[in-house]
Amino acid sequence: MTAQHCFALTPGEPAGIGPDLCLLLARQAQPAPLVAIASRELLAERAKQLGLNIELLTVGPQRWPDSPAAAGSLYVWDTPLATPAIPGKLTPANAAYVLQTLTRAGQGCLDGTFAGMITAPVHKGVINEAGIAFSGHTEFLAELTHTQQVVMMLATRGLRVALVTTHLPLKDVAAAITAERLERVTRILHADLQSKFGIAEPRILVCGLNPHAGEGGHLGREEIEIIEPTLQRLRSEGMNLIGPLPADTLFTPKYLEHADAVLAMYHDQGLPVLKFKGFGAALNVTLGLPIIRTSVDHGTALDLAGTGKVDIGSLQVALETAYQMAASRPE
Repeated sequence: MTAQHCFALTPGEPAGIGPDLCLLLARQAQPAPLVAIASRELLAERAKQLGLNIELLTVGPQRWPDSPAAAGSLYVWDTPLATPAIPGKLTPANAAYVLQTLTRAGQGCLDGTFAGMITAPVHKGVINEAGIAFSGHTEFLAELTHTQQVVMMLATRGLRVALVTTHLPLKDVAAAITAERLERVTRILHADLQSKFGIAEPRILVCGLNPHAGEGGHLGREEIEIIEPTLQRLRSEGMNLIGPLPADTLFTPKYLEHADAVLAMYHDQGLPVLKFKGFGAALNVTLGLPIIRTSVDHGTALDLAGTGKVDIGSLQVALETAYQMAASRPE
C-alpha cells in the first residue's frame, strides 16, 4: 500500500457525534482507503444504536488496506477506550484515548503510512478536566509535528478564508496585527496554496482591518502603517496580493470570482460569510503543518449522539478536500 492513497479518520470525542459520522459515512464507498482510528467496540455499539449494518474490518501496522472499503464497511485501527462511552455523557476517563487516536493519525502521516488525516470534533473541556493541558487539534498537531507556526483556514466549495488572528477578544485584535505576523501568515497561506492545493500562482484577496479599509487613515491607520507596506514587500517577491480591501466590498462576486483565497484580519470578519455560504458543507484546514489535516467545522453535538439525526456534509467536504490536497502534492 502506498502512502499517497491511505487516509486516517479520527472520530474525536467518543460521547459525541464523531463515531456516528464515521459510521454514516461508511454507507458510501470512498475513492481511497480510509482508516478509522477508533475503538472497534465503540463503533460496533454505536452502529447497533443507530440501526446500521456496517462491517468493521480490522487493520493496523501489520496489515494496511490495499484498496478502498466497499460501501457498508469501514476499516478500523482498533484503539481501545478506557471506559465504555455513553452517547451524550462526557467522561474524563476517555481523554487519553482521544489523544491517542490523534497521535496515531499524526505520526502515521509523518512516517508516510497515511497521506492525510481527517478529524471529527473533540471536546476540549473534558480533556482539560482529565488534567491534560489541551487547547485544540491545531495546537496539539503543531506540537506533535514540531511546527512553530500554523494558520487556520476554513473553506467550502468556491471560497477559502484564512485568518491572521483567531480566537482573540476584538479589543486585542488591532495590537495583534503586526507586520511580522501578517507576513508570516501570508507566506504560509501562499506556500500551502501552491504545495497542497496545486495552485501555481495563488491570487489572494486581503481584507483591511478597519471599516472602508481605514478610509485613507480617517478610520484607522493600520492599513497605511502595517498592512499595505507588508503586502507591497511580499508583492515585490512575486506574490499576487490584492488589498487591503474593505471587507464589505471584498466579499462580493466581482472580487471572489477570480480569487483563490481570502485573508481576513480576524475571526468574525471572514468566517460569518464563509459559514453562510457553506452552511453544513464547510471544513477547517490547518495550514503550515508538514502533513495534510482537514476537519469538520462543527462541534461534538452531544445531544445528537446516537440519534442518527446528524448531517455528514461537513465531513464529506473535509474528506474530498484531503483527497484533493494529497493528489496535488508533488511526489
